[in-house]
Amino acid sequence: MRRVVAALPLLALFLVVTVGVGLTAFLHSEREVSIGAHSSLVRPTFDGWATLDFGPLLPTVRVPVEGAGGIGVEIDLGDSQVTSLEQLAAQDAVIASQPAGEIRKVTSTVQDMAWVALAKGAGAGVLSVLLVLGVWRAVGPDRRRELRAGARRARHHRPSRRTVVGGVVVTALVAGSVVAIVLPVDGADVADDRAWQPITEVFPELDGTDPVLDTVQIAQGAAASGSSALVQGALNTYRESVSFYGDLAETASEAVVRTPAEGETTALVVTDRHDNIGMDQVARAIADRAQASMVLDLGDDTSVGGSWEEFSINSLAREMRDLEVVAIAGNHDTGGNIQRWYRDAGFTVLDGEPVDVEGVRFIGTSDPRSSGLTSGYEGDAADNSAALKEQDAALTETACEDGDVSVALVHSASSAKQLAASGCVDLVLSGHLHRQVGPDVVEGENGRRTVTLTTASTGGAVYAFALGSKLRRAAQVTIVTFRDGAPVGLQPVNLEPGGIVTVQDFVPITPSPRDAVEALR
Repeated sequence: MRRVVAALPLLALFLVVTVGVGLTAFLHSEREVSIGAHSSLVRPTFDGWATLDFGPLLPTVRVPVEGAGGIGVEIDLGDSQVTSLEQLAAQDAVIASQPAGEIRKVTSTVQDMAWVALAKGAGAGVLSVLLVLGVWRAVGPDRRRELRAGARRARHHRPSRRTVVGGVVVTALVAGSVVAIVLPVDGADVADDRAWQPITEVFPELDGTDPVLDTVQIAQGAAASGSSALVQGALNTYRESVSFYGDLAETASEAVVRTPAEGETTALVVTDRHDNIGMDQVARAIADRAQASMVLDLGDDTSVGGSWEEFSINSLAREMRDLEVVAIAGNHDTGGNIQRWYRDAGFTVLDGEPVDVEGVRFIGTSDPRSSGLTSGYEGDAADNSAALKEQDAALTETACEDGDVSVALVHSASSAKQLAASGCVDLVLSGHLHRQVGPDVVEGENGRRTVTLTTASTGGAVYAFALGSKLRRAAQVTIVTFRDGAPVGLQPVNLEPGGIVTVQDFVPITPSPRDAVEALR
């Protein structure tokens, strides 16, 4: 018990230093992340607001957050690859209409900064305790007895003025250090002298139209008054996006699709989203209707694979957070960013080797090509064709050697022509063309048949563009049904720009009977 009591001051010292240093480190943290279409700087606060600074030409806005202990965040939205201010504002508005992925990214960033700050505080706390223990040992028991005896004698004498002054100075220094450490927590928002007003007062027509907009505040100033037309356009785009994709998701949630029978599982195929995060909630609604446990992502989630396009993967990961996602990158997902973000999000990324997920054996790999928005594929057509054939040959060899692969995922069907003809897989799924092709049947060289299907763009993309307040063209997802690890049926679902959801007939692909082959044809 004596040892426990003796340790209490050390524990108190550890906690005070840990909390003080940790809070100070946290409040002085900042992290560079990609948010929306911007390279951004994130800093934590304790004012309970998420404050977004768009720069000198657009007004600063803030929205309340429900962070633990009143934690908020300041976000300086920096550079973007979009050069037109009007286009940037519209793009930001569309992304803001589907914010769950970006909120998740910011929340994760702030949590990581908090853990790093806590580790720094704990390190400082441990060093403080070790320092005290070191001094304690250095003084030694004899000197400590002398000091205690001196202290007892001092209690019977009035302390000198020098002793009193010294004690006051030491106490003031300690107290000042503690206050300097803790004070930023209580006064984190003192420096914010901006005048704020509800955005519904600046734009009265917004009042009551959206529960999120009703909580937004806008900083008064030259940027707010000088860019009102630009802000109004962005707000209109925001509301159009919320309305269109929200209504389409509600319609999709009532779509009549085939549900799995006993012993069956389903997966949802998405491809060529091209940054259209608005469609993610729609795809999720179809997945829920089909009772899907997997998502098969065939790539081209972005337009150029740029660092600013991380928001697209954030959104998909957020919407499909409780489903297994098997993914490959497309020809537009250039630069290596996309596959890294897939893995960070917990997706299973195929790399040419067989992988078992949810009882299904997959093979696949990302598209070997690279392309931009205007220059087309890098390299000439012959090089691209050779790369696709090389990929096809490698997948075919591996699948045939394995003997148990059921489904192949490729971005372009050109990467699996030989594979389909080999008969070494049951099903080949692809995208890339932005239109549906199949399902078709290929009679394999080994007597085994392979079904092939190209799914149209899930983002409704025109060329490599899909992000917008509405669908640019018809979109599509496909439901794949499995039994005992083998595909037994396909059901594409079309999503129209007019808000109509059309469910195609379920196509059985039972592996063996010849009449099933003829039915597919």
